[in-house]
This record gives sequence, structure tokens and C-alpha cells, in this order.
Amino acid sequence: MEILAQMRSVPTLERLLCHPRLPLIAGWETERPAIRIWEYTVGQLREVGGVGADSAVYDAPDYARRKRTPSAAWHPDEPQLIVADGNSTACWTPLGITTIDGVPSTEYQREVAFGPDGQTLWLSPSGGENGWESSIALDLASGATAVGPRWDTGVAAYPGGGLLATLQSEQGATLVLFSRDEPVLRPLRRVLVLDCDGYETPIFSPDGRYFVVRGNAYEESLEVFEFPSLRRVLGLTLGDPSPGYPYPQERVDNMRAWSRHNVAFGPAPGVLWIGTPEGAVIEFEIDGKRAAEYEALPGSMVTALAAAATGELIVAGRDGTLLVLSGGRAGPAEASTAAVTEFLAGTSEASVIDMNQLDLTDGSRIWQPSDLQTVTDASDSDPSWLKIRAAMNRLT
Repeated sequence: MEILAQMRSVPTLERLLCHPRLPLIAGWETERPAIRIWEYTVGQLREVGGVGADSAVYDAPDYARRKRTPSAAWHPDEPQLIVADGNSTACWTPLGITTIDGVPSTEYQREVAFGPDGQTLWLSPSGGENGWESSIALDLASGATAVGPRWDTGVAAYPGGGLLATLQSEQGATLVLFSRDEPVLRPLRRVLVLDCDGYETPIFSPDGRYFVVRGNAYEESLEVFEFPSLRRVLGLTLGDPSPGYPYPQERVDNMRAWSRHNVAFGPAPGVLWIGTPEGAVIEFEIDGKRAAEYEALPGSMVTALAAAATGELIVAGRDGTLLVLSGGRAGPAEASTAAVTEFLAGTSEASVIDMNQLDLTDGSRIWQPSDLQTVTDASDSDPSWLKIRAAMNRLT
């Protein structure tokens, strides 16, 4: 693994987001609600802008600071970054920052994503009374808005086009929803269910064969699913689970040692990269279950990791280092459009998002509509949402 470019004395970054086509990198500062932007050229990183440069540091505990933490999304083609929080929505381009009007404020943390055409902006929650239950689709040219379904934690686009994935999180169970890549999100009936909540946006591999989900609120889990089957092919626990109440500080520190934004797919098919608290990056081959470790940031935790569109790995460290690393030996593979066609052929648009009326899978089992209404038995190894459902059914 080769260091292609590096920059030091960068503020500690907790998340990185690479442009899907251009050599642009957005990084979230850890200490305040600010996002910085770098351009990567051969052998060089150059800061080219940012949003929130004059913002104050976070002054609230982790659970409360989320209301001030901005979300951001790159335009699918143009050098344009949309940044949103509960109060405002801004657009960065190389020419400067402008404010997008017409978006109601919300007391919750707001998520933002571009529609596949780059002309529509999706924002969730919608704001206003009962705003948590819906989202907004904003036409950037006309300012017209349409109401969409509730979603959270970002929107992931299948690399070959035609499909999108997002989350609908609940404390008991989180749904990975899929939708055709149209101007308004319309979730499909086929859904992946995850235990608990607290997950990050799904990440597709460049060839579209896999997607990974990092979370959850109670465990440093990493799960890889096959597409289009949604079969679970890998499950890892990276750190200590939640220590429960009261929190012993040592166990809290161990749980937080791993970044929640420390995974990315490399350009070689079936290769996953994982950043560690010790400053290493691990090359993990999903099919062969083989791993190799490389020292990237000696003595400094990897606080964020992402993959550029051209295959390089972008790594941020607690010591204020930002690196561009060679990401693999093979070039990116083309994503299969046939996989999306197969997935869409086996499902249809959902009229309502209700676990009792969806085609559910947890990656190993399948529940058809109404199956969950008759479940009364659950083992210790079953997810907590299924145990709760079985217990409730026994009482009725």
C-alpha cells in the first residue's frame, strides 16, 4: 500500500464523503458543526472550501449534539455539496456558498440527499407538525415540493443505477428500504430488517455485488449482505458492546474506540477496508475470509475512512493527518444492471410501510406478509425485535 498524498495539521475529522465522480472530499470536523472540502490531484491534497467555518464548538453531550451535526450530499455529477441541519440548507460550489430557501425548519437532525437526476433534493424529516413521519422532495429549479416517505441516515445509490437504499430506523428494528431511482422515493415491498437502530448509511461495493451496513446503537457491528439476494454473508463485531446502565467509563471508552465511519469497499471485487483504533487499515477479502493489515497512521486512531470514485482510500486520523492511499491492485468493476432487474422483478411498490405487510428478510430467514402475526417462539440467538414480537403475540 502506497501513500499517494498527505496533509497534516487538519482538524480531527469524524466522517469523510467522496464525490461519486470528481476528486473532491468532504470531511466533518469532530469538534464543531463544520464541513471542509479538499481536492485530490496526483500527489497533492488541496483545501478548496467548506461550510460552517465560523461555527461554534459543540457544547452538549453526544446525544444532544446530533441536532447540530450537519448532513451533506454531493451532486451526482457537478462539484456541488448540499449541507443541511435542522435550521438551514446551504449549497457549496467552487464559486461560493448560497442558501437554499423554502425548506421548513425542524427540531430534529435533518438528512439530505440528491435525487438521481441531480435536479431534486430530498430532505428528511419534512418539518412542521408531525414532520418526523414524512420527507420533502424539492425541485431545485422551480422550488416546488412534494411529500415523500419517512427515511433517515442518508440515501445510497446502486453503482450501476436503477436502485436506491435508505433506512427507516426505530429503536426496536430498522428497515433497509429499497426504491427505484426516481425523483420521489417510493419504497418497495422487499425489505431487509436489522435489529435495533443506530446504523449508518449502507455502502454498495463498486461492482454492486455486496453492500455493508455499519452499526448499531448497542454494538460495534459490521454486516455484509449480498445483492440482489439480500443474503447475509458476513457479520463482525469490532469492539465492546454497549456497557448498559450505569455506564462504566472504561467500557464506554472501549465501545467508542472504533469510528462509525471506518469502512469502505476497495476497487478490487469483494475487498472491504476497515480502519482501526490503532491506526491500521485492514484489507478483508469477503469471499476468502482473508485479511491483511497495513500501518497507515502509527499511534493515531483512524477516525474516518472512505473510498474515492477512482479507487483510492481516504483516511483521516485523530492526530490531524489526512491521507490518500492506493486502494488495491485491480481497477473498479462494472456494476451489473441485471442484478437490479432481477431485484425489481421480484417485488413491487409498497402501499404502506408496515412490517406485517412487507416481504421481510434478516439476511437468513424470510417472512411473508402477516407471518409475523403468528410468531410465538423465539430463541436466545434471535434478534431482540423478533423476541419482542413473539412475546407480544403470546399475550394476544
